[in-house]
Amino acid sequence: MAPPGRLYERADTVPGTAPPGPLWHLDARRTCFIGPLTYNAPHQHGAPVFLSGLYGPFGLRIGNGPWRSARTAMIPAGVVHELDIGGNPIGVLYIEPTLEGAHTLAALTASAEEADGALVGRGGEISVMRELWEDAASIDWAGAALDDLLGFGTRRARRAMDPRVARALALLESGTEGAPGVAAACAQVGLSPHHFQHLFTREVGVPYRRYRAWTRMRAAIAAVAAGSNFTHAAHAAGFCDQAHFTHDFRRTFGAPPSWSLQGVRLSGDAARRKAAAHP
Repeated sequence: MAPPGRLYERADTVPGTAPPGPLWHLDARRTCFIGPLTYNAPHQHGAPVFLSGLYGPFGLRIGNGPWRSARTAMIPAGVVHELDIGGNPIGVLYIEPTLEGAHTLAALTASAEEADGALVGRGGEISVMRELWEDAASIDWAGAALDDLLGFGTRRARRAMDPRVARALALLESGTEGAPGVAAACAQVGLSPHHFQHLFTREVGVPYRRYRAWTRMRAAIAAVAAGSNFTHAAHAAGFCDQAHFTHDFRRTFGAPPSWSLQGVRLSGDAARRKAAAHP
């Protein structure tokens, strides 16, 4: 397992193979990365994440707990975790709460044990991620593949979200109010700030401000992946400057953006914007 103190190491290739570049898929409700990694320092996300070791298990540490061996895992939003992948490719899928969040992703694990709020599986849904990684043309069908994968998870984990939280999430997603703050969101859904914060955290897994920061991070990632430089993407997404974006990216992913967003295959909404800008 990874020794303490190491921040992040990138694996450029898997020994003995010549794989295609890492795949990023971004759309309104999903963020997916598939590619080789070595080690990610302790970090936490604003959305739940499903992890899938494409060819074997990976090391996972939840909070200050022991290192565990996992083939799949579901990490709820806001849960600190650390990864040691050993240079192998891994599938990382974040799902927005409007797709029923952690309950959908939990259904993609198998033979799973609970560990400090997370699920650590010995098996689960691996084949779709592996096919996306191995097929250099998968950018053309990644969205449909994720539709099928998440449709399976959603059918197994049907759960209704409180409509007031759903309304706040829809407002964030639409962008019509410029990522409203807590006061504006409370006014839209008719709740006091205290009640709204409690309800939102219960339903989504993280406080409203942290989830709003996650939506801003997704916007910046999409802009960089579509061809913007880090400075322009940071400003466009609402960060004060590139340094703040880089800091928040490390905190969110345990990795610097320069190693995670360059030389990638791009699928989803950002890919369509890039194609339109560079016909």
